Amino acid sequence: MNHAEFVIRDARVFDGEEVVERATVHVRSGLIEAVTTQFDPSGEIEVIDGRGKTLLPGLIDSHTHAQPPSLEHALLFGVTTELDMFSCPEWMDGQRRDAAERNDLADVRSASIGATVLGGHPSMMIGTYFAEQYPVVTSLQDASAFVGARVAEGADYIKLLIDDGTSLGHDSPTLSEDVARAIVNAAHDHGKMAVAHVTSLTGAEQALRAGVDGLVHIFFDRPPTDEIIAQALDAGVFITPTLSTVGSLASDIDGTHLANDDRARPLIPASWRENLCQCWHLGSPGSIDHAIEATRRMHEAGVDILAGTDAASIGVVGTAHGVSMHGELELLVRAGLSPVQALRAATSLPARRFGLHDRGRIAPGLQADLLLIDGDPTQEITATLSIAGIWRRGDKLSRVPRDSGEPSKIGQSAV
Repeated sequence: MNHAEFVIRDARVFDGEEVVERATVHVRSGLIEAVTTQFDPSGEIEVIDGRGKTLLPGLIDSHTHAQPPSLEHALLFGVTTELDMFSCPEWMDGQRRDAAERNDLADVRSASIGATVLGGHPSMMIGTYFAEQYPVVTSLQDASAFVGARVAEGADYIKLLIDDGTSLGHDSPTLSEDVARAIVNAAHDHGKMAVAHVTSLTGAEQALRAGVDGLVHIFFDRPPTDEIIAQALDAGVFITPTLSTVGSLASDIDGTHLANDDRARPLIPASWRENLCQCWHLGSPGSIDHAIEATRRMHEAGVDILAGTDAASIGVVGTAHGVSMHGELELLVRAGLSPVQALRAATSLPARRFGLHDRGRIAPGLQADLLLIDGDPTQEITATLSIAGIWRRGDKLSRVPRDSGEPSKIGQSAV
């Protein structure tokens, strides 16, 4: 780890909450030393000219499925932390170690294996054989043991899946509300948050009644009701809409515009570009319009909205690690968030909600995970792809992908 001392001088700074039109950020030993409007560095400190640029905290993708080389690809596009929402422990252990030791990878937190029933989601997405390799929860008695096993594996939070297939026009077994509540209670007993995969309005209602801390998809089978908005607000939950994946599942939205963007294309391996340019398009009754409207109304009501992509592996089409975050920010703005609010959804809000107190903002004493942008994404969100520099724990990233990066074609999208 290099941990060079440097300053980024006279940049516009979005500190994770607010915009400072002109400031200098001093970094030393991997941490933010100061944010000031007056700084006279000695001749030994590197000075980076921030004029005409905007400095952001490193982005946090609040819904991914991480497997090598996901964390490398994420960091190439300024995503300095991924929140994994369902992965095998044997994949995650090595990634955790690597992320702790190396600054050329994004950091990662994980739910480990999500709680579902036999034949339940994600069996349709990954195949029954692979789904049967995961433990399931079939009764109230299973809940405590399941959660205890995930905590022993190092899970940072607990994921449960409440999905009867309604949104995509098929029937699927799913957790009962009583079992879901038992899982949530067991997670809380271990001091862990419980977050829920949902895709239908009914599933969201069940998850909220079960006491979850967050929904890691927005429902998209029908428009939002006044009742679900009030229920979410009263529960104090956050929602990670994953509009990129909802668009791929329920319509013809894909990442073609990202794959073909000259600012991104040279950094995306060909196999991932192909992946980005496809979509599931599984059709009715799910609708991206329902998802956009639900996100808009939840945001207007005051529910915390987090940015997450559901990026997974090759074969899980419509997304790719890192670059899809920039598309997700565009979709959040389409759903009614201002550019600054969308940037909060990718920085300070997930940091606060997931207890990542050392990141997500630009403030003295915090980790120097930083993203320097040519232009002003606080006014035009598409500027986030105009990347002038990325730092992880104070080390500047060389934006050169090392390999084609083709992980297993077995993934967990929309999980």
